[in-house]
Amino acid sequence: MAKASIVVSQGIQALVGTRDENLRILERSLGIAAHLSAECLEVEGEEEQVRRADDIIADYLTLLSEGHRFSNGDMRDFLRVATSDPEISFKSLVTNSRQRMCGRKFVTPRSLNQLRYFDAMNRSDMLFGIGPAGTGKTYLAVAYAISHLLAKQARRIVLARPAVEAGERLGFLPGTLQQKVDPYLRPLYDALHDLLEAERVERCLANGTIEVAPLAFMRGRSLNESFIILDEAQNATAEQMKMFITRLGFGSKAVITGDVTQIDLPPGKRSGLIEAVDVLADVEGVQFIHFNEKDVVRHGLVQRIIRAYDRYNSRQFRPVPTLRERHGRGPDLTPRP
Repeated sequence: MAKASIVVSQGIQALVGTRDENLRILERSLGIAAHLSAECLEVEGEEEQVRRADDIIADYLTLLSEGHRFSNGDMRDFLRVATSDPEISFKSLVTNSRQRMCGRKFVTPRSLNQLRYFDAMNRSDMLFGIGPAGTGKTYLAVAYAISHLLAKQARRIVLARPAVEAGERLGFLPGTLQQKVDPYLRPLYDALHDLLEAERVERCLANGTIEVAPLAFMRGRSLNESFIILDEAQNATAEQMKMFITRLGFGSKAVITGDVTQIDLPPGKRSGLIEAVDVLADVEGVQFIHFNEKDVVRHGLVQRIIRAYDRYNSRQFRPVPTLRERHGRGPDLTPRP
């Protein structure tokens, strides 16, 4: 066992977090014991892990001295990422995660996969972001698309979603065709209004600079100099997915997002997202970023809910042993009706 005493003369509150939650992250992730007394943080554990904690806190103090300020949420997210991979420097993580101006808001990647996601959008013309709800797949893609548009690197943004009912029968919807499909597209409008002023959103929608449309409206088009996003792609059929990804024109980028655990397609229909992962895995120029519960940036309870569902689903698909197998008599090969 090794010990280290680290003097922390400033930024104590951000370091330890509300009710010491940040210290608990250090303890759980690194397998150490941390005790705060006056201006000194005492760390005890395996030598390598104590050294890792020392490096993280030293980087934190260096960043403070350089003028960087951390909110409690930022610090929690940075610590969660930095302690998950010994190859990651806390200082480089924070530096590379500098806020990016996307419309009227600064957007900051809050996990390692979100950081990779942003970088992949820089490098790739087609990117798949796959993972559970709350990991920022859609929001970050819309934010990047807006920054791309405002920097005049794209002439338009096209946002698409399959119009599939999420396990509910919505029945007849009154109004024009656009009014009928708008409820399916509401999450995309929400992201736009969060990142741009309402007047600017309406102006861009009116002049076609931003288009929000059901996936079916993409058929037969070729989209040049556009940033194209397909959201909820797990609900696209295999035929729709092939149709969408072949819309990519000159000077365009496409981001496809989805959660393969929330497929609402009718029985017998294969998800186009699942098929695309298999078909395009080795295609040069196509990248995949897989998110998990550690990337969830909603309420901390959401992470625990996702883990609980994963455990439940793994038990559901585990084969149940027969009575003969439970008593050690080998598999029961008797035909069953």
